[in-house]
Amino acid sequence: MSIMVPSKTPALITPGRQALDSALHHLDQAAGQLGLDDGLRTMLATPRRSLTVSVPVRREDGTLDVVQGFRVQHNVSRGPAKGGLRFHPATDIHEVTALAMWMTWKCALVGIPYGGAKGGVAVDPTGLTTRELERLTRRYVNEILPLIGPEKDIPAPDVGTDEQTMAWIMDTYSVSAGYSVPGVVTGKPLTLGGSRGRAGATARGVQITTLAALGRSPEGVTVAVQGFGKVGAPTAQYLSDAGCKVVAVSDATGAVHNSGGLDLARLRAWVAEYGGVLGFPQADAMSHDDLFELDVDVLVPAALEGAITEANAPRIRARLIVEGANGPTTPEADEILAAGGTTVVPDILANAGGVVVSYLEWVQNLQSWSWSAGEVELKLRDLMLGAFSEVTSAAADRGLTLRQAAHVIGVGRVAEAHQTRGLYP
Repeated sequence: MSIMVPSKTPALITPGRQALDSALHHLDQAAGQLGLDDGLRTMLATPRRSLTVSVPVRREDGTLDVVQGFRVQHNVSRGPAKGGLRFHPATDIHEVTALAMWMTWKCALVGIPYGGAKGGVAVDPTGLTTRELERLTRRYVNEILPLIGPEKDIPAPDVGTDEQTMAWIMDTYSVSAGYSVPGVVTGKPLTLGGSRGRAGATARGVQITTLAALGRSPEGVTVAVQGFGKVGAPTAQYLSDAGCKVVAVSDATGAVHNSGGLDLARLRAWVAEYGGVLGFPQADAMSHDDLFELDVDVLVPAALEGAITEANAPRIRARLIVEGANGPTTPEADEILAAGGTTVVPDILANAGGVVVSYLEWVQNLQSWSWSAGEVELKLRDLMLGAFSEVTSAAADRGLTLRQAAHVIGVGRVAEAHQTRGLYP
């Protein structure tokens, strides 16, 4: 039995709906490999809780806007729900549901005791002042307050949010509780109980899996990074530090290329001053599409979902793709890449570093303890390499792609937890 997706016309297929279709496709493949029965498949495909809220925002000029907010807890069989919060104008309930589902498999794959969740607010944060962002965040938290907590659901930063956002969430929750509750969020500032190594953890995980997948010295390996943001920029730097040559990057403003390797320190300074990579004088401008077609060893999609499709997949020349973003490759593109011999390290493995260190931060908060940056990195490396080894072994044993193997492991562990716990009542 395949998991049925509601019928729709092409005009109604949003990026969020495409992401959810991809997530259900991955689940369907894994369920087939595992031989799960129809009832269990349906349970795994259905979020445990989905909440849509209206969030009023008082603007500085006195006007009032109302935006939509979401929080989805996909699964809590293995522990409290865990997942980021994004502020992006294209966010909808379908996208948030897909991201929550992927987070469920991701946590199970790397062996941390969480279920998957995700939150979002359909707003462009760049169009808001700091005071407006704070009011928006606090009101959103107030609306979802019954769902979150250190034993229930722990948000973290994502697209359009950062450690300041998490500080506002922690404070809002703590005021309601009547005492300080640092464990309600992760990705906080260090002064409020954040963990050393959390800020670059997702990128560090991408670096670790990239180097493991290369299977050879990184010296001279050429890399293109799509998305020079909070994941892509540090990923580029970490890979460069390891000996790779980052020759192209892109962001919302454009893409730049230098065959001799980009000066990433100068590029970051340029982005900080001018707001994007466009116009960087020490590189040639190129289109977003051209970046995907570069003759490089490694391509890192680190922006949003659906970047690699059946339209551009045939023109990709990189032999290794490592997914820094969630859901950047559509199922149709996956088939094309696999047929062409391109290895794809999937998102639920490659970008799991963020949730791994979020877990470590949460543990430190619960114990009123802290580890050094070195200790955190060692724990991160151990969990990432352990998961990578399990995925590559399962792929070889079953004749699967790395994405298929990763989902078989993740979905299998969640299914086992369901079966072991039983159904109440």
